[in-house]
Amino acid sequence: MSIQTERLPIPVETERLLLRPFVANDFEDLCAFQTLPAVARYRYAEPRSREETRALLDGWLCNGGFEADDDKLILAVALKDKGRVIGQVGLTLRSARDRQGEIGFLMHPDFHGRGLAGEACLTLLDLGFKHLALHRVYGRCNARNTASARLMERLGLRREAELHENKFVKGEWTSELIYAALGREWTQSRAD
Repeated sequence: MSIQTERLPIPVETERLLLRPFVANDFEDLCAFQTLPAVARYRYAEPRSREETRALLDGWLCNGGFEADDDKLILAVALKDKGRVIGQVGLTLRSARDRQGEIGFLMHPDFHGRGLAGEACLTLLDLGFKHLALHRVYGRCNARNTASARLMERLGLRREAELHENKFVKGEWTSELIYAALGREWTQSRAD
């Protein structure tokens, strides 16, 4: 499996959003949510500092392939009418041999509850299944993160597992939920 991300049909416009690669000028918008404690509440790490956010963005600016295990496709989620970056969505190629990817998403809390994360994730899943030819895509979340779990269910991902106290995060044992869909299921559900 060898796909150069610049061959993908991105940027992608949805009804309200533009999904596109990050650019250097996105730094302040990215800091606006990456540095918030509320955003890191259920993540495996603390909020990022501005310096950590800069390093993260710099790494994304150099990303171009999606062919080896752990390669990433990270897209900025921008409001189409304002251009402001309000979140990020990403696919990580977890197994090139098995054509498996992991979806991830992060939105500024000011934009929760409006369906924007779902709009962005549907588009990302379409890219993963239709253009990257992934066989299976899964997402994980802290079991207490009910908003992320509900989003994955609304996206049509099936709950496959609850891993009890499988991660020691921020000084405590946490449980994790895993949701997934197969490419053929996705194609069929989108055709209906």
